Amino acid sequence: MLDLHRLRILREFAMRGTVTAAAHALGYSPSAVSQQLAALEREAGVPLVRRSGRRLLLTPAGQELADSAGRILGLVEQVQTRIAARHDAPGGTVRLAVFQSAALALLPAALPLLARTAPRVRVEVTQSEPAQALEDTWARDFDLVVAEEYPHHSAPHYEGLTRVTLISDEIALAVPAGASAHLHDHREAAWVMEPRGTSSRHFAEQTCRVAGFEPDIRYETADLQAHLALVHAGLAVALIPGLMWPHATPGVTRASLPEPAHRTVFAAFRDTSRDDAAIEATLSALTAAARAVAAP
Repeated sequence: MLDLHRLRILREFAMRGTVTAAAHALGYSPSAVSQQLAALEREAGVPLVRRSGRRLLLTPAGQELADSAGRILGLVEQVQTRIAARHDAPGGTVRLAVFQSAALALLPAALPLLARTAPRVRVEVTQSEPAQALEDTWARDFDLVVAEEYPHHSAPHYEGLTRVTLISDEIALAVPAGASAHLHDHREAAWVMEPRGTSSRHFAEQTCRVAGFEPDIRYETADLQAHLALVHAGLAVALIPGLMWPHATPGVTRASLPEPAHRTVFAAFRDTSRDDAAIEATLSALTAAARAVAAP
């Protein structure tokens, strides 16, 4: 009989690529992961891993078992969901991953609502960048993720994850009070943007280039509250999504872009947990909070 816990470790190793990465994801030591893989190998009766220099690689049998492990774990999750659904009210723990502006805008309304509608549900929240959070949800590190897509930059798609749109979030120009509301007038201004490689950074750079100039990116941070603080201080201009505007001070002016642009904020969960009442209740609370934010 193959141990389910060891199958999950094998699947993590297959997804992460190294024993060290799998150990980090699982919260184990590398030696513990190696021991569990060796024990699973004895249970299977065939070699599952092989050495290649200093690296440990899956054998064909190991890869086949790792692929099957995903389906097996999904089936177990479905059974657990059906059993939990027998309770009169949803309960249990939902591990939620969410990015900064969604956490600031949605959680203060969603969590109290959930406490009223499903008091037996416990939500554990982790702030995480959307691309990584989607992968981690697919890998079963989280149960539910709130992620984002910027125009022409699709977030990664994973087979077996269902997406539900929460809000279409308009992106606007943020300038110090009294400054011009026209994008092209800020070709000489200092800009604050998110780090290189992010979809928001690429969108912001392209927006400036389409307007006919290369932005002077003097400040770089993933913290959108810091963006607003720099704009308020008169030190920079920025492109800010709608969910952050309730946190802007009167010293920051909002101006529409020449071509309106929106990012999509969505939730995602595994297909195998579709009928999980606790996840459904959490998603309903997030949806209600998003509708309240979007209301005029």
